[in-house]
Amino acid sequence: MSSEQASGGDVVTPLALADVLASHGADGENSIQGLRRLSGGANMETWAFDLVQESVARPLILRRSPLRPGESAAAVSELPLSAEAALLPLVAEQGVPVPTVLCALSESDILGPGYIMSRERGEALPGRILADDRYAAARRHLAWQCGETLARLHRVNPEQIPREVPNQTLSERLDGHQGLLDRFGNASPVHQLALNWLRQHAPPQRRHCLLHGDFRNGNLLVDEQGLVAVLDWELAHCGDPAEDLGYLCGNVWRFGYSDKPVGGFGDYDELLAGYREVAGWAPDMDTIHYWEVFCALGWGLVCLTMVDLYRSGADPTLERAAVGRRVSESEMDLLLLLEDRL
Repeated sequence: MSSEQASGGDVVTPLALADVLASHGADGENSIQGLRRLSGGANMETWAFDLVQESVARPLILRRSPLRPGESAAAVSELPLSAEAALLPLVAEQGVPVPTVLCALSESDILGPGYIMSRERGEALPGRILADDRYAAARRHLAWQCGETLARLHRVNPEQIPREVPNQTLSERLDGHQGLLDRFGNASPVHQLALNWLRQHAPPQRRHCLLHGDFRNGNLLVDEQGLVAVLDWELAHCGDPAEDLGYLCGNVWRFGYSDKPVGGFGDYDELLAGYREVAGWAPDMDTIHYWEVFCALGWGLVCLTMVDLYRSGADPTLERAAVGRRVSESEMDLLLLLEDRL
């Protein structure tokens, strides 16, 4: 099987998209133009195209699983695409800016599980958001907007959250981290030190809510005015709301702009002020620091997982190897974060 076939290149065609849209209620003659696969997205395929009806083009995105029949979705993401699609209108009700879901696809569709959503304007590449003068005004209030947006997300009624969304206690998640460290030979004393510190300094959890799980620069669509949409919900889960805030401040997501702890574009006080404006409260800096440590360790585990995928031959692509070699970054971040706190 060729790499194009394995990636879905033989499945996603204009004709297949037109048939799927027609089967899901798109009226009239559907013409598909400009179909192309977008770069990025290590776990899911993302395709851009225009749906043309009566000479009017509607920009859309197809998000689908790259899995072939018989493969397990758990190998790609903990969250099924059907649940991911259900989350977007749910969080939109709270004022979270997200793409609009046009239709959800199932196993019986020719393209397999996935969903089609609106293609929003804006830039998602961190390098451009952080360096381009075009986004200078947006950067000045982006941290505040992120805080406000996270507070809105965290207001989602727990009873409405799809049952497939992971919901573990912090202790269970730390046990899972230990299992991964053990699986990969536990070769890093720094990672074990950090995990032990996380167990010993776990903050009291006063709230438990829906989290994005990967809310960071790179998953935010930004234009000249600021935040346009929040993307990539495949790591959504339930937990402490401070986790989303601390995760956004992880050094790995500052992309070299370490003087701006919030995504490389803002400061802690701006983020927390935006959160407090909507939520009426905000976590203290010790709690934010805790989740920065959690983020740094999590990034280390991602790197170790990529190394394992590459070395085992399960996924011998350059992307896996390139991410895997960055494991030392997480160790340096952890040592700096834990300095004077042991």
